[in-house]
Amino acid sequence: MEAAMAAVTQTATPSMWSEEELAEVRGRLRNEIDELEADILRHESEIASGDVTQGAGDDQADAGAKTYEREREIALTLNARDLVAQNERAIARIDAGTYGVCESCHKPIGKERLQAFPRATLCVACKQKEERR
Repeated sequence: MEAAMAAVTQTATPSMWSEEELAEVRGRLRNEIDELEADILRHESEIASGDVTQGAGDDQADAGAKTYEREREIALTLNARDLVAQNERAIARIDAGTYGVCESCHKPIGKERLQAFPRATLCVACKQKEERR
């Protein structure tokens, strides 16, 4: 299996992506990581302060609003962390020479797909199969 993936990687990835294109993708991913990490810090700060709804009173409706806003901040933080991990994984795949190779079938992922969604690890066909399960 690894030999097949290596063969696909050696034949598909270099011809699909130039070094300049890979550097651009890496830069986009790195910039997004920086933005997401700033968001995470902001969300965590708001969660830690317990003041996600400034000026809210202490009645039941306001307590519910505070709880909702706190849960929302937690969800946003978790989502941002997940996106950071996906971006870091994409950068690792670029560094390993496996960027653009489907993790399921080991065929090339369409360049257009990766330009639109640079964190993609599956080709369109495999992603559709995964979503049907």
